[in-house]
Amino acid sequence: MTTDTFPTYDQLLAQASRLPPTDQLRLLEELALLVRQHMMYMTPEPPSGTALRGLGKDFWQGIDAQEYVDRERASWDG
Repeated sequence: MTTDTFPTYDQLLAQASRLPPTDQLRLLEELALLVRQHMMYMTPEPPSGTALRGLGKDFWQGIDAQEYVDRERASWDG
């Protein structure tokens, strides 16, 4: 492995497995901190209404929306 290439996940895991347990725990804590720090600076994408567009359209095909709502509301009265 040269200095200008990064080790693979499997190589890192093999190296970590050869560490003493105290160093493995220390490595785990450092990695968890690193990931938490990266996640703090990530901005989540706002939810998109278009993601649900068309969902279930086959179910509603041929059903009049107002009639459906009227039937549902009537069922509430028992």
